[in-house]
Amino acid sequence: MKALPAQLQRPVARHDVTVCEPLVHQRPFLGLLTVPVLLMQSPLRSAASPEGPGAAFSLIIAVVVGLAILLSQTVFIVPAGNVAVVTTLGKVTGVPRNPGANIKAPLVQNTSLFDVRTQVRPEQFSTLTKDLQVIQATATVKYAMKPTEAGRIYETIATDDQQIYPRVIQPSLLKALKSVFSQYELVTIATEWNSISELVQEKVAEELRKFDYVTVQGLDLTGLQIAEEYRAAIEQKQIAEQQLLRAQTEVLIAEQEAKRYETLNTSLDDQVLYKLFLDKWDGQTSVVPALPGSAGGSGNAVIVNGRR
Repeated sequence: MKALPAQLQRPVARHDVTVCEPLVHQRPFLGLLTVPVLLMQSPLRSAASPEGPGAAFSLIIAVVVGLAILLSQTVFIVPAGNVAVVTTLGKVTGVPRNPGANIKAPLVQNTSLFDVRTQVRPEQFSTLTKDLQVIQATATVKYAMKPTEAGRIYETIATDDQQIYPRVIQPSLLKALKSVFSQYELVTIATEWNSISELVQEKVAEELRKFDYVTVQGLDLTGLQIAEEYRAAIEQKQIAEQQLLRAQTEVLIAEQEAKRYETLNTSLDDQVLYKLFLDKWDGQTSVVPALPGSAGGSGNAVIVNGRR
């Protein structure tokens, strides 16, 4: 039997072996349809090939990576000294999360950290005194954010802890400084610097209690700068006050001594004086004065041990 021409034959895949089969009783265009079918069957043959275990291993790796990504989006760590605010689609959810491992819903929930440790911030300022003198100094404030207020802070004034000082602390601090220093003259401020620092701290704490976001733990005023001529006047006043205080102290001591001697003189009489004299006598003196007011009180000597 004669072989058919090549164009009348079609390839057939059988167990990864391609053979040619005569297109007997087939229409010519059906042979063209077999080409895409064979191309579609080629991946199936590769999946059944010895490379199949490698594809399965790649699938396992992909699943593991996907689970790791999902876990990283679910579990988050809050560092020590911080709290985390959890938001669901932009809205604060629940209470602030404490340090340690915490869980959130992936994709729909986000976290924002707030530092609740003590913060120390210096603030340079200038203000007017009661006598309209300009002073410059540095106010160092120590404060800490209240952990329980982190959610309210996020909703109302700051979305992270870096915004707390310029939006909460600084305005109240500058307001308190101007309020306190405007009540005192320059000389009083320079001489009572420590007392004024305490007043400023109380004023700042009072201002911040209105919002109840943070706790003021301390405030120090340092680096007072004033004009040189006023500094000399302040020094002269301090010297004069020290001299006045010294004079007042000396007068007080003299008055106390005078009162002591006056009290002593009024409490002593001749009998007491004679008794005191005898208490001090050493036993060797031969002649002592006569007792004033006695029978021999005319001034005659008293004979002791038979000798005059």
